[in-house]
Amino acid sequence: MNLRAHHVRLTAFVQATESEERVLEAMSTFVPEEIPDEDVLLDVEEARGFFGNPIKVVNVEIKRSRAVRAFLRHLRELLSERDREYLLEHLDEKVDEEGTFYVRFNKQRAYLGEAEVDEGPDVIQVRIKVKAFPMRKEAVVKAIGEWLGNGRSS
Repeated sequence: MNLRAHHVRLTAFVQATESEERVLEAMSTFVPEEIPDEDVLLDVEEARGFFGNPIKVVNVEIKRSRAVRAFLRHLRELLSERDREYLLEHLDEKVDEEGTFYVRFNKQRAYLGEAEVDEGPDVIQVRIKVKAFPMRKEAVVKAIGEWLGNGRSS
């Protein structure tokens, strides 16, 4: 089952002790090579942490429908069976009322080219604005459940 989405956004923080290039490399794990560069919007903002330390906020956005479909196919392939099961078990808390699906991935593992769901502080957050009819949380949860599972919904 294919999941349909309006757009995808990946967000990661670059701490003062980290390399921006390495964080971008980690984020690129989630963007398949078949997506043309012009379909990947990159934005880096300078910010300050709680203690005044410099932090960069990196956002990668994919909006074109063909690129979003390629991203979703790629993400589904990256997910381990264990992570798919985890997401299925926690699906209700990972989808908001506006139909956005939130998943966090370990930034260090992503740098190694692996997708590992992680609820810790050092993550790449993926937000997927899902298309569902009717546009209600229950319909979005069902669509994601079918996409993640073996045709079963939660």
